[in-house]
Amino acid sequence: MRIIAKSTLKRFWQQPGCADARGPLESWHEEALKAIWKSPQDVKGQYASASICGNNRVVFNVGGNKYRLVVEMQYRAGIVWVKFIGTHEQYDRINVESVNDY
Repeated sequence: MRIIAKSTLKRFWQQPGCADARGPLESWHEEALKAIWKSPQDVKGQYASASICGNNRVVFNVGGNKYRLVVEMQYRAGIVWVKFIGTHEQYDRINVESVNDY
């Protein structure tokens, strides 16, 4: 898959107090780059804890469930758009289907 954009992930882990997200986010990024996700079922097959949401959004638990990563999947094009990364508290304040904080 093509991930847009790793810089968003990097910007997040460089924030004060978020350095512990670097390893898990880099691991997710590497796994997603190698993945061939053609459907939500493919994502669930690799990440059973991922939440499939409306508007082609998928929520991943990152860093032992400390952080949430929201992406928009473009399955046919093979593109994963990073839409949001944050703590659970921050995640609770967003609308997963419309968030575009990158």
